[in-house]
Amino acid sequence: MINLEDFKKVDIIVGKILSAEKVPDTDKLLKLSVDLAEGKPRQIVSGISLYFPDCNVLIGKKCMFIANLETRVIRGIESQGMILAVSTEDGKFSLLEPNDEIPAGTRAK
Repeated sequence: MINLEDFKKVDIIVGKILSAEKVPDTDKLLKLSVDLAEGKPRQIVSGISLYFPDCNVLIGKKCMFIANLETRVIRGIESQGMILAVSTEDGKFSLLEPNDEIPAGTRAK
């Protein structure tokens, strides 16, 4: 369990996916370029490739991201955040997506 103060430290923000490409020589990884309305896109590596055989369907989607996660290098690629998603034991999967009218850069409250 975490307390409310710890939870408030997590910066959850709407981002728009600008590009998506499979990371070579991996089964699960995609490299995303994401607009978080910061002036410059962020690069985010995520293990969601199995759910998106055609990763181009992600381009233009608005999803929820954690923006203040410590930068991490995954397979030699810097990842500057995390996309939020849910999955079930039986393989159902969904990205967390806000209403289309919510702009990139909007922070969760």
